Amino acid sequence: MLYWFFKHILIGPPLRLLFPTTIVGDEHLPESGPVIVVSNHLSFSDSFFLPLHVKRRMTFLAKSEYFTKPGLNGWFQRSFFGGVGQLPIDRSGGRASQAALDAGLKVLGRGDILGLYPEGTRSPDGRLHRGRTGAARMALETGAPVVPVAMINTEKAQPTGQKIPKLVPIGIHFGEAMDFSRYEGMANDHAVLRAVTDEIMYALMELSGQEYVDVYASTLKDKGAVAKK
Repeated sequence: MLYWFFKHILIGPPLRLLFPTTIVGDEHLPESGPVIVVSNHLSFSDSFFLPLHVKRRMTFLAKSEYFTKPGLNGWFQRSFFGGVGQLPIDRSGGRASQAALDAGLKVLGRGDILGLYPEGTRSPDGRLHRGRTGAARMALETGAPVVPVAMINTEKAQPTGQKIPKLVPIGIHFGEAMDFSRYEGMANDHAVLRAVTDEIMYALMELSGQEYVDVYASTLKDKGAVAKK
């Protein structure tokens, strides 16, 4: 109910009015059943624009920091992110990675759409970076199709660190659903997971027109943080 309120009453109408959006290829998104939607990640606002223009409910896995702030502001933030269909995950690795995987599998087990950013974090430089294998593992474990989608111009609408978005046109380009059933039963084979992930990232590169670099986005961010010290 809260998701419907945010999408159709509180957030959706003003975003549709202020940000004219071109949708391409949304017929590739299945009308029912579990689906993994994988997207490039240019801006904080990606998680608002994308589900706004998908008819079915989408659930994203979001970093747990959005749900742990104390006080009234923290309560509002938790309510907001929960209301727009985001689940908190711990991104510290190890057992936390398994917990994130389990959370995603539950969403798919309900027959819903799971939204994932295979880069793991926002692009620090506008390029497309090496993908994490979580989406591939979930696809192989569930048999769910993977639909790639490219967000266009969201980094111009809301650059990192900017709270008030700029009014620019947005593009959302869906690619054809990807079927990885040929790898059934191989979800624990790292070489297969990397091959599937690279195929997903290639599809995103083709859709988005971004330059691809075979380096994790988080690695570049960590290097940038060290350089600033």
